Amino acid sequence: MTDPIADYLTRVRNAYLAGKKIVEVPSSKMKLAITKILCEKGYILSYKVVEGQPANTIKMALKYHPQTKTAAIKKIERVSKPGLRKYTNVEEMPRVLNGLGIAILSTSKGVITDKEAKDLNVGGEVLCYVY
Repeated sequence: MTDPIADYLTRVRNAYLAGKKIVEVPSSKMKLAITKILCEKGYILSYKVVEGQPANTIKMALKYHPQTKTAAIKKIERVSKPGLRKYTNVEEMPRVLNGLGIAILSTSKGVITDKEAKDLNVGGEVLCYVY
């Protein structure tokens, strides 16, 4: 696997499109940080790290609207890829869906959202957009 973050995002996207309640992905520090952000911002219900023999996995409970059964995440897409990295500074911070969505960045302060990066006055690599 050449791009584990893209694999993570694809597994989450496929689970939402298939209407699954739970999705499991292989764990890493970066994936765990992205999962924490998704949980804090209300895109997933909860998550837990399951200790496994070959490797740890992250088990996520996906969030749907109670009446309409539509997913909380409308779109989740990878921005910076291994072949073409996308970096931004504070002045050129991307606005996802006019501020309704979030951009997840990898910065010197850790993996944070675009709004937190503006508050901390740091730029970094744009990992993905979520809305």
